Amino acid sequence: MQAIQFEQIGGPEVLKLVNVPRPSAGPGQVVVRNKFAGVNFIDTYFRSGVYPANLPGTLGQEAAGEVVEIGSGVSNLKIGDHVAYLGNQDTYAQYSVTLASRATKFDPSEISMECAAAVLLQGLTAHTLVTRSYKVRSGDWVLVQAGAGGTGRLIIQMCKHLGARVIATTSNDAKAEIARQAGADHVINYTEESVPEAVLRIVPEGVHVVYDGVGKATFSGSIASLRREGSMVSFGNASGTVPPVQLFDLSAKNLCLLRPRLYGYIVTDEEYQRHLNAVFDLVKCGKLDIQIFKTYELKDAAQSHIDLQARKTTGKLLISIP
Repeated sequence: MQAIQFEQIGGPEVLKLVNVPRPSAGPGQVVVRNKFAGVNFIDTYFRSGVYPANLPGTLGQEAAGEVVEIGSGVSNLKIGDHVAYLGNQDTYAQYSVTLASRATKFDPSEISMECAAAVLLQGLTAHTLVTRSYKVRSGDWVLVQAGAGGTGRLIIQMCKHLGARVIATTSNDAKAEIARQAGADHVINYTEESVPEAVLRIVPEGVHVVYDGVGKATFSGSIASLRREGSMVSFGNASGTVPPVQLFDLSAKNLCLLRPRLYGYIVTDEEYQRHLNAVFDLVKCGKLDIQIFKTYELKDAAQSHIDLQARKTTGKLLISIP
């Protein structure tokens, strides 16, 4: 089968299309013939060495496709079922193996194959952030850094669904319009003005929570935008990892700082299915609009990383699997 591999840590150029053996289903597992795989910043972290990876390495955290093989003990799925699942750095490939308990069946007449692949990682991330990291309530003020990005757009929509008031940051007018269409009440162009100064003009006491997936470049501004007893949820490193934090600096406003990891919220099958079903329900009832920015061929996976890291994208990037 065809798959993307990298034999050394480096830039997008290390990603190569290779032929490797097709996996087989073990007990409790299924093999999925992938149709679409999602592209995420975490993929670039493994490729570039921010996160450790075994070499030769493979990539991909999410996909949607069709079940083609079932292992012993599997009763919840059958061959031919359409499923979406979180992978194990292995979905940039024609076939992947996954636990049957973590493959969620869906009706393609309700959710398209592309949408199912696009909403998994970012949808689960957004949903756990707004319900577990900080439980957003009606009337809260929320700051979403990089509000036009894939996860940012979903956080905005979920916060508005929960009754919050949302301030989003973007880098240009086109992205500002995307954030507004997602439901942001206010948009700040961070290339033209200070984010904390702009936030405090809108809400002088500061926001209740900041969701920051950018990291190093925005961390201090996010902290400065919070109100007393506010919560800083740092969940990504798009601009680089956040430098060491002096905990004493949080005490002036009794701030809460979290650095959550999605997989820490979906340890059990019940947690995983509960959050994913909630995300799928939001999609099916029209409360969550999934924007797919671009779909790349498998052989062009390197270009998807180039575009993602250059911040040339808004919405979700997918890889179409031949």
